[in-house]
Amino acid sequence: MQVVPGQVSLLHHSALNSSAFQWFGFSSSASAQPSEKETAQTGNEQEDKAEGTPADQTEEFVSDEKNKSDLQSDLTRDDLVKLVVEKEELVKLKEEEHEKMKDTVLRTYAEMENAKERTRREAENTKKFAIQNFAKSLLDVADNLGRASAAARESFSKIDTSNDASGSIPQLKTLLEGVEMTEKQLTEVFKKFGIEKYNPINEEFDPNRHNAVFQVPDTSKAMDHVAVVLKAGYMLHDRVIRPAEVGVTVSVNIEKTDK
Repeated sequence: MQVVPGQVSLLHHSALNSSAFQWFGFSSSASAQPSEKETAQTGNEQEDKAEGTPADQTEEFVSDEKNKSDLQSDLTRDDLVKLVVEKEELVKLKEEEHEKMKDTVLRTYAEMENAKERTRREAENTKKFAIQNFAKSLLDVADNLGRASAAARESFSKIDTSNDASGSIPQLKTLLEGVEMTEKQLTEVFKKFGIEKYNPINEEFDPNRHNAVFQVPDTSKAMDHVAVVLKAGYMLHDRVIRPAEVGVTVSVNIEKTDK
């Protein structure tokens, strides 16, 4: 095999170039493809650029804290006191508004309860005293029945039954019994609807229950007491619908003259 001088020179040049790369730590394969160390370093640099290192984050946090401290240092003590006073005044104002609203609500609730109670009482009174005018119109009827019964009883007691030739005495007796029964039945009806009759004889005079028609000078009885009853009084439940007409006792002044 013959070696051409040109080929020897090319091989020698290639060998020299290869020796030079090996001398500086490079190889022909390294020049074509990066090593694992270089790949790792490149990846770390990319991660540092993308996320930032903990050292950079620490520096940013310190910078933020410094800015905050600078802002706080800009507020003087007077400014802080003024700010606290303003906040206290605002809280006091809110408390006053709360108290006013609470007072308004309580007053409204009390007024509603009072109105409710008044309405209930008015409805109850309307129901209780709805027959007041009708009952007052029947009181004179009851008085007349009472007078008729008393007069017939008194007259019947004076009649001599032995000389009754016409037989009218039994009829008068039946009439008297009918009047008495009618009066009793009317009294029962009055009681059923809350109407009661009262006779205030010997009671102390009460202008709300008694109507003084005349005075009776009587030293045997206490002064300002009912001595005579002309008309009985009537009450509807707890209300006087007709006061009793009475005569009231008065004191008698006896003047003594010196002889």
